[in-house]
Amino acid sequence: MNRLKDYILLFLKGMGMGGADVVPGVSGGTIAFITGIYEELLNSIKSIDLEALKLLFGLKIKDFWEKVNGRFLLTLFAGILISLLTLSKLIGFWLANYPIQLWSFFFGLIIISSFLVAREIKKWKAVMVLALVVGTIVAFLITKFTPAETPESAWFVFISGAIAICAMILPGISGSFILLILGKYSFIINALNERDIPIIIVFALGCVVGLLSFSRFLSWLLQKFHHLMVAFLSGFMIGSLNKIWPWKETIETYVDRHGDVKPLVQENVWPTDYQALGNEPFVLQAILFGALGIGLVVLIEKLAHLRKASV
Repeated sequence: MNRLKDYILLFLKGMGMGGADVVPGVSGGTIAFITGIYEELLNSIKSIDLEALKLLFGLKIKDFWEKVNGRFLLTLFAGILISLLTLSKLIGFWLANYPIQLWSFFFGLIIISSFLVAREIKKWKAVMVLALVVGTIVAFLITKFTPAETPESAWFVFISGAIAICAMILPGISGSFILLILGKYSFIINALNERDIPIIIVFALGCVVGLLSFSRFLSWLLQKFHHLMVAFLSGFMIGSLNKIWPWKETIETYVDRHGDVKPLVQENVWPTDYQALGNEPFVLQAILFGALGIGLVVLIEKLAHLRKASV
């Protein structure tokens, strides 16, 4: 990767990952999987080891940079960071004002993504079908967990970052949703919007620790049991659709630190039931936005095939 347009494209992929991670229910790992950079991302993160640190502290910067695939990581994470800082308000606005349209877009995006990822397996065996089913069930059960109220202390913010980042690099389960379960989603979004640097730094340190440890394990699984893991991750994406269903009835609410009432427990309902509750279901718009999500993934895949063919 040494052409300017490659770096621009990678930066945009990073922005896509960051934008997805802001939404509770959508994983940046899914975007990485869709755009074909998932395994390179894991391998690059995994390369930050003791040997790399020795090169860094020995001031062998060039060797360190090459070992950790520095250009790739810097470009990608720059895109993620800028996306988190700029898109958090935009996506927060859409979540507050156009939730059905936004959830429908991501529902379409993930349902087609799970199909395309599963298509990597050319010959299905019983054990792969089992992995698909297990992945679906595990993700579904995670999405049924009820968000909790938890401490705002630095130690818990650090732990939240370490746990959430593991989900963020897993296709299917959103790190933002894990933050919701841990009761820290609104807290971290507010910290980003208000540029609360101490909170952001503590959370980022937790993310770094979680990322460096979990990526090694995940990379090892993909190398040793590639098709099995692909089937499992496809199931993960299918199971996560339970969280992304556009029409929801709020069962229980809570008041955040700013005094705003937010949904705590929600239940999926059919559009007709949603309308019966006195809400506009926007069914046609939901279909159009879902189709847009599907079309975007198909377009990305076509462009990736064209780019491979031209290399």
